[in-house]
Amino acid sequence: MGNLRAFLFLLGALGALAEFCVIPQLDSQLVERLGQRLLPWMDQLSREHLNPSIYVGLRLSSLQAGTKEDLYLHSLKLDYQQCLLGPATSDDNGDCPTKPSMGQLALYMLALRANCEFVRGRKGDRLVSQLKWFLEDEKRAIGHSHKGHPHTSYYQYGLSVLALCVHQKLVHDSVVGKLLYAVEHDHHLHQDHFSVDTMAVAGLAFACLERSYFNSDLRPRITTAIGTVQEKILKAQTPEGYFGNVYSTPLALQFLMSSPLSGVELGPACLKARAALLANLQDGAFQNAVMISQLLPVLNHKTYVDLIFPDCQAPRGLLVAAPEDASLIHIPEVISVVLEVSSVLPPYKRAISVVAGSSLEDVLKKAQELGGFTFGTRASLSGPFLTSVMGKVAGDREFWQLLQAPDTPLLQGIADYRPRDGETIKLRLVSW
Repeated sequence: MGNLRAFLFLLGALGALAEFCVIPQLDSQLVERLGQRLLPWMDQLSREHLNPSIYVGLRLSSLQAGTKEDLYLHSLKLDYQQCLLGPATSDDNGDCPTKPSMGQLALYMLALRANCEFVRGRKGDRLVSQLKWFLEDEKRAIGHSHKGHPHTSYYQYGLSVLALCVHQKLVHDSVVGKLLYAVEHDHHLHQDHFSVDTMAVAGLAFACLERSYFNSDLRPRITTAIGTVQEKILKAQTPEGYFGNVYSTPLALQFLMSSPLSGVELGPACLKARAALLANLQDGAFQNAVMISQLLPVLNHKTYVDLIFPDCQAPRGLLVAAPEDASLIHIPEVISVVLEVSSVLPPYKRAISVVAGSSLEDVLKKAQELGGFTFGTRASLSGPFLTSVMGKVAGDREFWQLLQAPDTPLLQGIADYRPRDGETIKLRLVSW
């Protein structure tokens, strides 16, 4: 009981310090339009489309989806219980051919906490044990000398530590130590293509651990690491105001808002990021459900660290689908996109005709239908991730880079980027 009192006291004390990164309230209609983009995603209840991040984002926002939200959580529970809590001795997973990844399990546990549920009992213990097993396996892959790499990523590693922390589950010092070392020697994080996101998630995990009564021997290193993450994220701010890029900015802001450390540059940096986000929101830049779900809490002055003690009674406005504008109904325009692959022999180049507004994934599917082109993907926390092109699979330290000709890397994935007419998209296999 004494530990819990100390935990509550420390939470209150640190909470008083966490107002240095202030994001002024945005126009409520703009926020509502952003939330409305999640509604179609909440109607997709098949397991390949379910993503706990959507539920977490809504629960930490000023918006709610009513019965859709309840049904979504119910579908998440059915899917994850079937996939993770099924017969441990059977190799036949039935309707669950692949179990959720470490990051997906971590997000699911965040979703449960967002509904003010602690993981308890036999089922809860199995979820915690599974996530701790994942982390132990990743710890072994990194190795005693820290020369190895996680099977997944430090992003998923940090997310898993955060998930256990908000459920007040002890994370072993040796596991936390690997994440601390990665931040202290940040070249170990460069395997992640969105290092600001990775650094921010690690920072959120440390901010949660800082507020807990666990890992007392590591507390000085955790406090120092929080300052290191804050410094690196602030240094990553672009002249436009983004931290890294527009899509990594929401998680960076979540960390800065949760950080107990102050700094004279923190307030202005957050205001500059807010202005950059506002400009992109007005241009409709945020379409990916996961990115929206990471941004909505920020707009409600919340972060994933608030899941330590979520406020499930806070009033939230009901989202309703936006009415269709009859003036926008027209005959679809057909555009031409050139698809180019130079990392195969012979090189591939072909103009692909698709309906305007199609995603890059639609372009790839159309190219595959026409013949002479193939591609493969795997599910990731942010949507489908390109793994192979023309039969060439990305190796252990390789990935298929998406570029807008002549040489501009795309910030969005294949499901979110929408090429324009006459644009050339290059797919290039690169090493890291």
